[in-house]
Amino acid sequence: MSIKAKIEQLRSEIEKHDYQYHVLDAPLIADHDYDRLMEELRDLEARHPEFIVPASPTQRVAPRPLPGFAEVRHSTPLLSLANAYSYEDLAEFDRRVRDGFAGPVEYVVELKIDGLAVALRYEAGLFVLGATRGDGEVGEDITDNLRTILSLPLRLREPLTLEVRGEAFLPVATFAQLNNERRESALPEFANPRNAAAGSLRQLDPSVVALRKLDLVVYGLAQQAGAVSARHSESLEFLHQSGFKVSPLRQVVATIKEAYALCLHYQGIRHNLPYGIDGLVIKLNDQAGQVQLGTTAKSPRWAIAYKFPAEVGISRLLDIEISVGRTASLNPTAILEPLTLAGTVVSRATLHNADFIAAKDLRLGDYVYVQKAGDIIPEVVAPVLSRRGAELVPYIFPAACPVCQTPVVQSAGEVAWRCPNPKCPALLREKLIYFASKSAMDIAGLGEAVVTSLVQHKLVADAADLYSLTVPQLLTLPRLGQRSATSLVEAIAKSKHNALDRLITALGIPLVGEKVALTLAREFLSLDVLAQATEAELMAIPEIGPKMAESISIFFAKADSINLIEKLRAAGLNFVYALSARGNALAGKTFVITGTLPGLSREAAAELIMAHGGTVAGSVSGKQPRS
Repeated sequence: MSIKAKIEQLRSEIEKHDYQYHVLDAPLIADHDYDRLMEELRDLEARHPEFIVPASPTQRVAPRPLPGFAEVRHSTPLLSLANAYSYEDLAEFDRRVRDGFAGPVEYVVELKIDGLAVALRYEAGLFVLGATRGDGEVGEDITDNLRTILSLPLRLREPLTLEVRGEAFLPVATFAQLNNERRESALPEFANPRNAAAGSLRQLDPSVVALRKLDLVVYGLAQQAGAVSARHSESLEFLHQSGFKVSPLRQVVATIKEAYALCLHYQGIRHNLPYGIDGLVIKLNDQAGQVQLGTTAKSPRWAIAYKFPAEVGISRLLDIEISVGRTASLNPTAILEPLTLAGTVVSRATLHNADFIAAKDLRLGDYVYVQKAGDIIPEVVAPVLSRRGAELVPYIFPAACPVCQTPVVQSAGEVAWRCPNPKCPALLREKLIYFASKSAMDIAGLGEAVVTSLVQHKLVADAADLYSLTVPQLLTLPRLGQRSATSLVEAIAKSKHNALDRLITALGIPLVGEKVALTLAREFLSLDVLAQATEAELMAIPEIGPKMAESISIFFAKADSINLIEKLRAAGLNFVYALSARGNALAGKTFVITGTLPGLSREAAAELIMAHGGTVAGSVSGKQPRS
């Protein structure tokens, strides 16, 4: 047997075992035997690199971190589903389906696994592109991160060209193990498996994603070259036979009552499943009927998600903690006697604002109903009036900032009370935490504890002061040694060279997030030009509406903002959307990379394009950067 044939035989055998283990949960060999096969394949490929192909099981983890995520325009919109919360809601959905479709009605019922929706493209049987849902029209290219999921086939059993939709998720046991590891490493724990899955897939280093051990199920065939199944249940079976993991429940029922019975059954056993589900999905089985019924702007008319009712518990309201947010708002949080909801212990819950507390008539010492909104965010629903003691008095919202004692103010038309003191230590702390965060300047080592110490010891008055910190100054802070202090000074200095969009994000302009910051950087090319832009110029950008334009203009007109920008300039931060010194030959051009490139990875191609001034995206936009 030739070396090439032996390599291909090993790949096929490993793919078979991957399918048996990660899709069917029915392994055929022991782990150490599987490991030996992988080692043999790695050894042969290392000695014969000319035979390495992207679809090889050894190539699941990219060799280097990604430079960023390119945009991907979906071939068909990745819509969300309308929700049902009761049998009456399902019956109304059934009535609309039967009114709009003349054929026989039957439904397919599937589990709604709680994770991150993704779109997967295959060309000639090879996995070439994976993307997040994004806004439904445009998502982010996370191909390399998805390749690390062992239940995702890198090549199909047949050379098919198709696009499927699925859900990437963390199994319950994997989530628990991940949080244990983070706890032991003194890292913040993930709130729930959905957040952990989403955060994992947005890591720029695929090797980190691989360690998270994500899983994947597919639930729909968006596009397929050639013949298409007449029924959705047949499409799911086709996907299963092609090598994908599909929902473990894909039951065909004749009536909506049967579908509802399944919803009630899984509502009762949901916490015993090895994966998180937040409901069931009910779809018309006839795919011609799906086309006939069509979609609304947001969701298909032929499918609906039955969402489990929020789990409600009773706890005691021990205290109301008031914190000052990055926008100076006073944010109340309920401190509760611990209770277990949706599988996790809850001791804190949002109270939204002063009006919410007053409207609910919440009093310290009350027993209160608590639920998890969407099984994620704990919130206080209402007091248990039957258990209220006569001695409890209405809660009075603070009239002054709990940190600097400045009287709080409330602007017309707003529910939030805000601290008007721009020098408030709490406000400074939140701004610095955001400035240093991963999505902004990404300053390693500058976490909440260090920021709190910096503010308490009055070593910084604004973000620009970070750039004048010295190692001796940092050594005066508690629990900060020589190595940590030196590393922090180096990390702060390194951040001076960050891209302009990171600096715009870090400034904390109200309503401006990462994506808008990148758009502003590309449009104006300079922080100084952006600062002088009129509201009309800002609104000429498709992503920016009147409120955002006004917010940007107000921010750059403030004396504090002007002073901060001048200090950042003096500190030597990058103020321009820089093009590479290699030349600007590709400036103003947008490139879409699909499929495979001989001798060049998609990431390397993207780096080359951006290094010469080009832009990498999922589709070509008609709007070009300003010159």
